[in-house]
Amino acid sequence: MTINVEDLMLEPSVDPKTKKIGVRSVKGRNEGGTRTVINVRHFPEMITDEPDSMGGTNTAPSPLETTIAALVGCDGVIINGVATAMDFKYTGVDFDCSSQIDVRGPKGVPGIKPYFEKVDLKITVYSDETDERFEKLKFNVENRCPVMNLMKDAGVELTADWQKMPAEK
Repeated sequence: MTINVEDLMLEPSVDPKTKKIGVRSVKGRNEGGTRTVINVRHFPEMITDEPDSMGGTNTAPSPLETTIAALVGCDGVIINGVATAMDFKYTGVDFDCSSQIDVRGPKGVPGIKPYFEKVDLKITVYSDETDERFEKLKFNVENRCPVMNLMKDAGVELTADWQKMPAEK
């Protein structure tokens, strides 16, 4: 069965001819170690650190762990937005994400990427929708997720394994 991309693509939820800029900003402070305290809007401070094995104090998630956490969170937001636009019913989504990096890159070895080589993401959507509608959801999420597309555009080998399971009661 051949799937036509035009049949999968949802209409934009904004006027495609009018540029609309969204600004995001954070502030942070590092006091000479691997631990950084970060403030985002009015929320409690967020902290990043490195594991002991990477020379850190292991008091918080690493920046790379927060990056894949951002991928999972972004996919959750985009799944919700696409599902709303499609009137796609689901009762939950589980994510399982892992990444691979050659640690020589951030240590300055020439020719080695200082960021992820590979990210594997498993997305389990609990829904009784048809397989065709599930494919449409998946297609639009993968096209709209800013973090997923940022990683892909950076040349990260990103694998998203989507599964549909019966809706949870």
